[in-house]
Amino acid sequence: MSGAVRLRKSQLTRREALQGVVASGLWGLLARSARADDLKVGAPAPEASLATLDGRRIATPQLLGEVVILTFWATWCEPCHEELPLLSAYAARHVNAGLQVLGFTLDGTDQLSEVQSVARTLSFPVGLLERSSAPGYGRIWRLPVNFAIDRNGRLAMDGWKEKKPAWTAERLEEVVSPLLGTGK
Repeated sequence: MSGAVRLRKSQLTRREALQGVVASGLWGLLARSARADDLKVGAPAPEASLATLDGRRIATPQLLGEVVILTFWATWCEPCHEELPLLSAYAARHVNAGLQVLGFTLDGTDQLSEVQSVARTLSFPVGLLERSSAPGYGRIWRLPVNFAIDRNGRLAMDGWKEKKPAWTAERLEEVVSPLLGTGK
């Protein structure tokens, strides 16, 4: 199996177990032990490819020259429900500055209608992780988890190393706005 978690109908109990781990507060410990690669800020970012819900494929190498945020989420993730609208609004405000957000959901095809419902509210493309590829970012156990890539394709933020993994308005201004050249 690649470094990415691939959820299928037959693995529903695995997803439910993950929900229990997240709820129990052990997600940070699992995230540290589950990292497949030693990501380094400033080094070339691993390639990721999103298979969008509308059938497009967007690969990070195609986005050189833009700032890219990879966000990993799920419909059952409570912190994701707070983060996604904030990230969507930020992305909409900064699309002309060269920001591209790619949303990878850990939901499976059996939750497709729920995913589509959330995706309709977002300003960025969304796809199922099981149909996409992001193996260089390790096994996705902690949600939400995010990564930022600068215009030169270098990793600018490693979400595994963040104490509070969800984006906040302040964190977006601190990390992403300077990459866009819109920082204070």
